[in-house]
Amino acid sequence: MRRLLSALAVTGCLMTSFPAVVLANQGFTLWSGIKRENQLPAHLQFGGNRYSTDRYVLKIPAKKMDLAVAQFAITYPNYYNGAFDPKAVDIRVKGKSVPLNEVKWNREARVIEIFPQEPVPAGNTVEIVLSNVQNPPFGGMYYFNCQILSPGDVPLLRYIGTWVLSIS
Repeated sequence: MRRLLSALAVTGCLMTSFPAVVLANQGFTLWSGIKRENQLPAHLQFGGNRYSTDRYVLKIPAKKMDLAVAQFAITYPNYYNGAFDPKAVDIRVKGKSVPLNEVKWNREARVIEIFPQEPVPAGNTVEIVLSNVQNPPFGGMYYFNCQILSPGDVPLLRYIGTWVLSIS
């Protein structure tokens, strides 16, 4: 089944000249411009439709969490015109919510900063859940980058990976 879907996706791209294809709501990406090892899994819970309210579930696999995390920073492109609700941000580890100190959304810098009360331990899969997101009015592919700051580390954010989000 997977080979059939891959063949159909490639054939569709060649016949229609689309530069990228996203199938199954973030499940399969061809030619995104992001190396496979840097792509992070994501899911738009309510379909990723433009002009609608959605919930973004942004995952960081355990293998990418080789250090504890004192801060998450999510940057997004300047052409993304959606809106976020800093009061509706959640971090989940092993299905449980992590208490947060603060969530800052800086519209001008296009960054969401999330500060957990305690550092998120290394070696766990993390889900960052952004609820009450107002999707942008225009469909497209948007790259959300994840950076982290480890406790006691040099105060420089480290790149973890990129979520490729598709709004239709």
